[in-house]
Amino acid sequence: MTLDLTQFHGTFFEESFEALDSMEAALLKLSAGEVDQELINTIFRVAHSIKGGSATFGFTDIAAFTHTLETLLDELRAGKRQVHAKLVDLLLRSGDLMREMLVATRDAHTLDKTRIAALHREIEAELASRDAPATSAVPAATAKVTVAAPATTSAGPAGWHIQFAPGPKLLRHGNDPLRILRELNSLGACTVRVDAMKIPPLADLDAEECKMSWTVELAGDVPESAVRAVFEWVEGECELVITPVGVPAVSAPDAEPALAPVPAPAPSRPADAAHAEAARGSGSTAEGGSIRVSIEKIDELLNSVGELVITQSVLSQLAAPLEGRDAEELRNALGQLERHMRSLQESVMRVRMLPISFVFNRFPRLVRDLGQRLGKQIELRMIGDTTELDKTVLEKIGDPLVHLVRNSIDHGIEMPEARVAAGKSASGTIELNAYHKGGSVVVEVSDDGGGLKRERILAKARERGLVTADEELSEDRIFNLIFAPGFSTADVVSDVSGRGVGMDVVKRNINELGGHVQIFSTPGKGSMVRIRLPLTLAILDGQLARVGSEVYVVPIVSIVETIQVRSGQVNTIASQGEVLRLRDDYLPIVRLYELFGVQPDHTGLLDGLLMIVEADGQRIGLFVDELMSQQQVVIKSLETNFRPVTGLAGATMLGDGRVALILDVPGVIARFQQARRDAARAA
Repeated sequence: MTLDLTQFHGTFFEESFEALDSMEAALLKLSAGEVDQELINTIFRVAHSIKGGSATFGFTDIAAFTHTLETLLDELRAGKRQVHAKLVDLLLRSGDLMREMLVATRDAHTLDKTRIAALHREIEAELASRDAPATSAVPAATAKVTVAAPATTSAGPAGWHIQFAPGPKLLRHGNDPLRILRELNSLGACTVRVDAMKIPPLADLDAEECKMSWTVELAGDVPESAVRAVFEWVEGECELVITPVGVPAVSAPDAEPALAPVPAPAPSRPADAAHAEAARGSGSTAEGGSIRVSIEKIDELLNSVGELVITQSVLSQLAAPLEGRDAEELRNALGQLERHMRSLQESVMRVRMLPISFVFNRFPRLVRDLGQRLGKQIELRMIGDTTELDKTVLEKIGDPLVHLVRNSIDHGIEMPEARVAAGKSASGTIELNAYHKGGSVVVEVSDDGGGLKRERILAKARERGLVTADEELSEDRIFNLIFAPGFSTADVVSDVSGRGVGMDVVKRNINELGGHVQIFSTPGKGSMVRIRLPLTLAILDGQLARVGSEVYVVPIVSIVETIQVRSGQVNTIASQGEVLRLRDDYLPIVRLYELFGVQPDHTGLLDGLLMIVEADGQRIGLFVDELMSQQQVVIKSLETNFRPVTGLAGATMLGDGRVALILDVPGVIARFQQARRDAARAA
């Protein structure tokens, strides 16, 4: 029976991408001046593993490229080569190319053979320069880094005596003893003896169980760690004894006497045993106390829990008017059920949670490369990278953060000479910070650059007709103008920025996540963009508000305060309609019943309530009849079940069986402004 290796491809690609992330992180630490042997070993192990996995699955182009790269890394690991800026840059570009080759192979696309060959030649040229300089020029953004050759010690063992007996599952997990022996042979001269005494008669032979074992004499001054690295992916699936030559060997359990010497297999195409972990890890989805579960299954579970939460709420409302001893016991039991449901809901939510480091980890490379390209010295600080949020939110926040960091590098941080002239250090700082606040996650991107140019932004906005010449705007409104589509204050258009593409994407993506953005800036001191996001997109903390017979859910994250309007607080302005005077500020009043065509209980502002909500740096007052309770609601998509509606983010089922619409505050503001423009045109 032939093992179908294609079933393991998905796990191989996934684990290879994760490994390349760790390789890039280690290379960036080398670039920043942190050099230790473990970093170099990490980089080597990634190339070693991907090379072997590619060879096992027949991805020969990837295996061939990585084999040459591994040779270079092996020299670095052995102390025969020193770290310098050009080498780190070459290794980073090699990692990028490996990632592209893996993506192309996974998606069955054609590989860029010309680019592969060109980088291959660069690696071979680096290998040919045996005497790589220890003090090559290091980019301004990095420190000079060297890796010293290992200190001379007493002579190591003359070789190793290795006894290797595969276990019953080694072949079933895609491992190949022949490749292991071939890899050993690449470390030094080997004499291999095979023990075939346990092979049963042909009729009883199981093709998926290896009954042979081997004794290997490996000659040469080879580190024990290198020998053990060959077997690291089959550890626990074989019996292995490694002893220095000259030390009496301890026989492996039930080992049979060795037979006549057999020549070691000659190395052919690049291959090794390390890659087999991809096959081994994907056969059963368990690995190191964890288990891989598809996100679709978790979503189904979360949806079921949401339905249970609604059912529990319905039961609680039905039990509320009941009286008597049995009714009291029923309510107690339902209270206990509610506590258990909340615990279950939180547990399922935690399954979907991932640390924000999955997003943050892409930025050291971005800051390094873009800083060097622009000739700027930049230090990146990351705080709170263990802060967890929902996987869906995590996936959608990546692109907005990339735009914000690129803007900080290009527009925020000044050139070194300008910083020094302003009394600052030549090196600028960009800080990424994430933390929980209430039921939300706050992500901040800040820099100590020149800050936003308030007057220049306002002048550009007036030039483009975004605001009128006599319109007075708060500082928040002015800063939020940079999120307008196509808005840019750059004098020169470059491939980094200047076309006004990006910041509107930031705003749109964050609004779609139910979050909002704030901008703070001090001239000459720097800027900060603060993003507030919900922990999850599946469940929302909301305030229930009634307008007539309709109930709306307002996200608590958007609510600033709620007030009872007093006489004299409301004015009518010709161009803006009704406005509320609140602490020296004028806020537009939005009557929800007019916006959504609902019959209200009250039309007089003194008879209802105003909810002050905020989005995109703008505050408005939502006029409602009554505030009800605060509660977590399970979000149901309107787009999936009906169609998109401006101003509505979704719907939910209340405990009494009614459907409540969930407000999208940025959409409500946009819908109100559009209605006001339409009315002005009609007039």
